[in-house]
Formats: sequence, C-alpha cells, structure tokens
Amino acid sequence: MTNDPREAFVQEVDELLEAMESALLSLEETPEDPELLHTLFRAMHTIKGTAGVFGFDPIVDFTHRVEGVVDGLRSGERALDEPLIAILLSCRDHTLALVQAVLEGEDPSQVSADLLGRGQQLLDRLCPEPVGDLTAPVASAPDGYGAAKVEKLAGREAADDYWIISLGFGPDALRNGMDPLSFLRYLGSLGEIVDIATRTDRLPPLADFDPESCYLSFQIGFQSDADKATIEGVFQFAEDDCEIDILPPRSKIEEYLALLDDLPEAQVQRLGEILVKIGALTEKEVAQALAAQAADQASARPLGEILVGRHDIQRSIVEQALDKQEKSKSRVAQEGRYIRVDALRLGQLITQVGELVINTAAMRVAVQRRDTDDLQEVVERVEALVGDIRDNALQLRMVQIGETFSRFRRVVRDVSKELGKEIDLVVTGGETELDKTVVEKLNDPLTHLVRNAMDHGIETPQERLACGKPAKGTLQLNAYHDSGRILVEIRDDGAGLDPQRIRAKAEARGLVEPERNLTPQETFRLIFEPGLSTKDEASSLSGRGVGMDVVRRNIEALRGSIELDSQPGQGTKVSISLPLTLAIIDGFLVGAGGEQYVIPLAQVAECVEIGREQALTHGDRHHVNLRGEVLPYLRLKEFFGIRSGAARKLRESLVVVRVGHAKVGLIVDELHGELQTVIKPLGRVFENLKGVAGATVLGTGDIALILDVQQLTALLQAHPQPQAVSGRH
Repeated sequence: MTNDPREAFVQEVDELLEAMESALLSLEETPEDPELLHTLFRAMHTIKGTAGVFGFDPIVDFTHRVEGVVDGLRSGERALDEPLIAILLSCRDHTLALVQAVLEGEDPSQVSADLLGRGQQLLDRLCPEPVGDLTAPVASAPDGYGAAKVEKLAGREAADDYWIISLGFGPDALRNGMDPLSFLRYLGSLGEIVDIATRTDRLPPLADFDPESCYLSFQIGFQSDADKATIEGVFQFAEDDCEIDILPPRSKIEEYLALLDDLPEAQVQRLGEILVKIGALTEKEVAQALAAQAADQASARPLGEILVGRHDIQRSIVEQALDKQEKSKSRVAQEGRYIRVDALRLGQLITQVGELVINTAAMRVAVQRRDTDDLQEVVERVEALVGDIRDNALQLRMVQIGETFSRFRRVVRDVSKELGKEIDLVVTGGETELDKTVVEKLNDPLTHLVRNAMDHGIETPQERLACGKPAKGTLQLNAYHDSGRILVEIRDDGAGLDPQRIRAKAEARGLVEPERNLTPQETFRLIFEPGLSTKDEASSLSGRGVGMDVVRRNIEALRGSIELDSQPGQGTKVSISLPLTLAIIDGFLVGAGGEQYVIPLAQVAECVEIGREQALTHGDRHHVNLRGEVLPYLRLKEFFGIRSGAARKLRESLVVVRVGHAKVGLIVDELHGELQTVIKPLGRVFENLKGVAGATVLGTGDIALILDVQQLTALLQAHPQPQAVSGRH
C-alpha cells in the first residue's frame, strides 16, 4: 500500500466526485432532497479543504465558488433546475481536470491559462448575477441604539436572521473600570448591531439604587459572519463581571447541522468536543456545563440535556450530534475491519495461492504412488486447508458490479440529451459480485453496448408515440448468477433488430451464402462479424455492427460469451456470460485420445454412459438421444484432430455441459474426477485454437487444456462439425 498522501488525495477526490455525480443525477428526479444537497456540499467542501492542505490553490479557488452556490441551494436561496444540474455536472468534471493538472504540473499552485479560462466560464454560467464586493469594509457600529422590546428579540420573526446576545453586566463592573459602551462599540466592529433592547428587570427600587453599581442588561440583535467564539471573545476581559448567552441565527443553526454532517468520522469524539468543533458552543460554555454536571451528580443528568437547558442550544443540534456520535462509533468499528490493499500485492497473493494448489496436487500424486494411509489423511487435510485459502483469497478480489453500472447513469443522461431522446436507466442486480479484473475489463464493452442501445435501439419520443409506445424509452442493466457464472444483460425496449436486413447486408458482404438456411439466433450472430452494420451511415456515438466484433473479442478474452436476442418493434437483449474469476476454478478432468482436458465444473450438468445406438448422425449433424432429449454432441479427440488406433468402445462416456439454457454433449474416453485448476494463459502460437480457454499444470507435471464450454457450444450451434483450428491469421 502506498504511503504517498497525494495518491490518497486522488482516491478521496474520485470517491467524492463519484458521489457528487450520483447525487446530481438523482436530484433530477428529487430536486429538493436535502440529503442529496448535503452530499453535493460535502463533496465540494471536503475537496476544497483537502486541496488547501496540499496548497492546490486552483482547486481551492474553484471549489470554493461552487461550494457557495451549493450552499445557496441548501438554504433555499436558489432553486435547483435542469440547466443548473448540467452546469454542476460540468463543474464536477472540471474539478477532476484541475486535480489531474495540479498533480501533473511542477508547481501545484499554477495550471494552464486555458484550464483556468474554462473554469471561469463555468463560474460565469454558475453565478451570472454579481454577488457584491466581498472585500468591502464592514459598516461601523452606530453611536446610538433605538429602544426595542426584549420580547421582540427573544421571539424574533422567521425573516430575522441574526445573533441574539443576552448581556448582563455584574454590579461591580463599573467599580472594576469596565466601560459597557466600549464593548458594544467593539462588537459593532465585527458586524452590525441591528437592534438592541435594555432590560429593566434588574433595576432595584429607587430607594435601593446605588449610583456606583452597574445594572445594565441588554438583549442585542447582531448580524455578523463571525463565529460564536469570536463574538464571545469581545467580552473576554469582562467575563468575571459579565453574564453572556449567545443564541445563533437560524442560518448558523443550519450551518452547524451541515458542518456536523460533514465532520469526518475520525473527529467525532465527545459531545462537547463535537459542538465546539462545529462552532455551536465555545470551550467556556462546555466547561460550565461539565462543571454543572459534576456538581449535580446525584441527578445524573446527561450533558446534552444540560447544554440544551443552560445555553439555549437548539435541541436539534444536540440530538443530531448525539446521533452522529453513535453512528461514528458504529462506523469506526465497522471500518476497523477493512484496510486498503495494493491491487498488485493482491494479484501476487492469488498467483502464489495458485502455485500452492498445483504443488498440493503434486503432493497428492506422490502420496498415492507410495500408497501410505497416514500420509493420505495428511494430504486430505492440507487439500481442504488449501481449498479454504484459495476461496478466501479469491473473495478478496471480488467486487460488486453495481459501481460499474452506476457510472452509466451519467452516460445515459448526457447521450439521451444529445440525441433528443427520453431514456430511463433501470439497474438491477448491482450487488452481484465478480472478480475485480473482470469488472475493469468489462467497462469498455458495456459502454459500447449501452451507446448502441441508445443511439440505434431506442427511438425518438415522436417515433415511439407513433408506434403506441411511451415517449420515454427504458434501458435495463441486470446481473445475476447462473450455473457458477455471471450473466450481464443489456435490454432496451426500442425498435429491435431486423433479421431480413441483417441477412441482406451479410449476403452483400459475402459473409453468408444466399442458399444457406439460418436460424434467428444465427442471423443475429452475424452482427458480430467485422464491418457488418445495418446502418447506412455510422453514427459518431456508435454503430450497431460497427465495432461489435471488437466487443465480442473483448468478451471472449475474458473467457465469456455474448448472445443477441431481438424482437422487431419490441426491443433487443444482449446477454453476456462471464466467469466469476480469471485465476482459479474447480474443474472436471477427462481424457480423450491419450490427452487430458479440464471442463469447468460449474458447467458440468451430468456424466452418463451411452451406447453406439444412442449416438446418431443425420447428414453432417451429430446428436444423441438422452432420455428423449435431442442433444448435439462432439467427440473431443475428433475435434482436436487426435488420431488414435484404439477401436471405439461399445459404450462411451458422455459429459453433458450447460451454458445458460443450452446443453451439448462431449464424448470422452475417460473420466478422472474433480480437481482444483489454476488457469495459465496460452501463448500467441495457440491464439487461434478454438474451444480452449487456457491450460493448467496437473499434479503429475503434465499439461491439460481447459475447455471453453461457451465457445464449444456456439461452434456446435453454428457448425455441425467444428474443428479446433480454423484458418491461419
């Protein structure tokens, strides 16, 4: 794991900007959701603060302006609409560009003038109206204060938004040289005293009046950007002769709640410390409350109750602080279970576990040759332990596919607006887990398929309404487990594919003979041939057919398969079948023609013996009658071109394998049983070998090929007598 704090900064920014993008897209549906608005503010606020620590001034300057706009959204000063969401999305992208620029440049405080110019253009669109001169001097305090009722200030109207300061000087204040008016003038230098009321309840009867004693007590309405500690500091030198209570403005209360929400979990400790950190209380007030709690131990009053009653703190702040404190304890305990691990180190661990699996198998073979019962038991225990280690190691690299799916919300939003279409993205199965390396390599093919569905699949609102469909189209992303594999579906309710048009295009390009009969699935499969497109003009976004051969190659490189199904006028479904992991699998070892092969165990449905009379041939097609079901099959040694002098047996072993709903049979000579298989990639010499996903080293030291069941099934469906090697490139 890296110790470079800049890399940690980049990781944090990526996470915050992903959250910001997700929140903005959700706000299009629920523009007044306060939690989503808090997420926007928290992203900009945190990035600004962290960038300031590193001295990344361009990021600080830009995010500060954006943060101000988002803060206005939270307070209701500005309404959130679709154009503003679009600008904020662009601000999110520009923030990422700034981060990349400052990290790549020699001077983090400088970025290119072009980048700064683009940022200024965004800010001009974000804040088209001037907000005033923030550097203008604060107005001085008035010399005189109009009388006002204490009740008016204490029960201020909703439109009022200022500090309420209850100030009572002690009887010895004048004797001690205090000038109450000087404190009020100093207070005025920090803001504006908008109203003041003199309290008379402390005045004694005239007969008891002492002209040297101080009976002044005020209720002050004060408008200022200063925090509570600064305001309290005005009266620091009079604290022994003065009683002061400060009630924050309503906007400050909202700010405290927001700051409390943004407070990092690591800083959430004791209640008093939380309230001091966000500025809701001063250290002096907390100390007074703790002293009151200690003096009244008999009643065992909670500190939160004392703070609410003694210092007029809004109950909502204390309650939320307590809630934050509880969530922090829970989250810290939860996060304590996790650590960040370098992906390279994790890959090395998987490789080492793979070697351990191979050597355990070799140990098993060596012990079997010596036929030692005691060692057999030891080997079984070691194998079980290695199996657990293997499973746990692979789980470390498993991630949910939902994060990849969620990234397409932005793609769907931007592309649909560019095309003038209305498209709703529906995501299901996001909790499905598969290997991190598979997820990363799946992103590009998925992006191409999603763009295809939006560009050439889903119609414009006018076309949909004319066909009796809703104006808004639907694009679905779904993932789920099936027979030890992951199925990913991209489904749209658009115009669908036209088989006749695909066939005509394929014949025109010489990809299929006019007299050849094709099933609908075989026709749709032509889409994956290089260069075939049903569109007369390729779009800049995508072209269904243009690039689909690349999609197929990328999926097959992951030992996966891709299928198309479509109904004209109803939509298209693309199904991608993927392995859970690319490293280690449970396999089933078979023999054919003196060679050994591994079939992924998750795809083995059953093993049966069949007689010669069950294996039938009709023309160039081979099938077996399995309990009344017609099952296509191939003989492995014939498929791989292995010549064997051994005569065919009267009864043969048939391994039934399944891919989705499709089943085929593989006729083999021997069944050796289950084993753990470490997948080794084949070299470029074997890249055109069909039906093979890789190789593995057996415990005997021999090499066995791992069969690609998806490809074998597709080959059987497309060609009655497929061969392992088809042409040279």
